[in-house]
Amino acid sequence: MSNIIYEDSLIKVEVEPFEIPWIKIFTQEPIKELSLCNDKLRLYLFDTINIIEKIMLTQLNPDKINISSFGNYVPHVHFHVQARYKNDSYFPEPTWGKKQREMNFEIKHIEELYSKITNQLKERKNIDK
Repeated sequence: MSNIIYEDSLIKVEVEPFEIPWIKIFTQEPIKELSLCNDKLRLYLFDTINIIEKIMLTQLNPDKINISSFGNYVPHVHFHVQARYKNDSYFPEPTWGKKQREMNFEIKHIEELYSKITNQLKERKNIDK
């Protein structure tokens, strides 16, 4: 099963299977650094991040949203957007850090979150058209 929930000519958006909601946004072109993206693509990436963050905030009521971009293993421009909770397994550490505890709650309605993200990304004015 593909984890891609949205794709167009500029980006693809996929779910990272994890205990917390975690969305990754990749450029379609294999661009190594954000500064190498043209203005149109850079703005499109940030607009996508903004849409996803707002949906996560309203649908999930997390304690914090983490947005990160590093690509040492995958040298391709991409961003991670994560809904974080004070009692998730890693908080306040990054999800790549040291585990702090076992998460003892379930994120409800996660498929609805992914559907809402997909729909809003489809409905926005696509700048590559």
